[in-house]
Amino acid sequence: MGRVLTRSESDFTLQDNEFELTEKDFKFIQWFLHKTVGIYLSDRKRAMVYGRLSRQMRQRGLQRFADYRMLIETDEQERILFINSLTTNKTEFFREYHHFEFLEKVMLNEWQTNKRDSINIWSAGCSTGQEPYSLISSLYVSGAMEMFDEVSIRATDLDTKVLAHAKAGIYSADSVESIPSKYLKPCFVKGKQQQEGKIKIAKGLQKYVHFSRLNLLDSWPTKPKFDLISCRNVMIYFDKPTQEALLKRFHQALKPNGILFIGHSESVGACSELFHHLGQTIYVKQ
Repeated sequence: MGRVLTRSESDFTLQDNEFELTEKDFKFIQWFLHKTVGIYLSDRKRAMVYGRLSRQMRQRGLQRFADYRMLIETDEQERILFINSLTTNKTEFFREYHHFEFLEKVMLNEWQTNKRDSINIWSAGCSTGQEPYSLISSLYVSGAMEMFDEVSIRATDLDTKVLAHAKAGIYSADSVESIPSKYLKPCFVKGKQQQEGKIKIAKGLQKYVHFSRLNLLDSWPTKPKFDLISCRNVMIYFDKPTQEALLKRFHQALKPNGILFIGHSESVGACSELFHHLGQTIYVKQ
């Protein structure tokens, strides 16, 4: 998964000026998004901000961004919609496949050697669910359900819309292109009737994945500790202090020798004393 502030709407111009977006309004939006969820919004995103928030304002019958500002400061549900509108998600099944190979070929053997009874995994920034469903598929095909008494994946995201998609577990037919054949038949079923042409994660695997909304800047449950945390292509949209704070919290949330997966463009940076790099954006807690 990864949280992406896309440039797909960069061709939108402000010349129409249906609504007034002052410099003060835009600076507030930048500050408020960063304060609330840690995401940095560059000045180049001004047209994107105008386009997406204009939709929200039309629905609310508002004329000025200053009025919308008052709404998101006082209404929690509107604040969630504000965050959803300014973030979008890009993901696919088995993205960065080397992580799944490491899980199957290294981590499972290590856990079995250490006689683990249960395995707890966290997909942080799970988007529409492809990452946690890829993880549970990888575990299932590798025989993890026979190796351990309990297997559980916690999957969290900030965006309520993508979480609803993830909980349903239904995906378009072109999603199959990124799923290696050895996982497809055992872990997914073809849609029928209204869902014809789509695929769905098998119910027997879906029960192992528990979805919930979580702002990574908020408090986290302290238990259980995790054997693996996957937070991939999320931190690149945070500033350095926020990244470092998150990495320290991930370190605390991992069991001894727990593993952290991050995205291909990310690193642990100033927190390198907390993690040993195993290569290919795989880190072990020190």
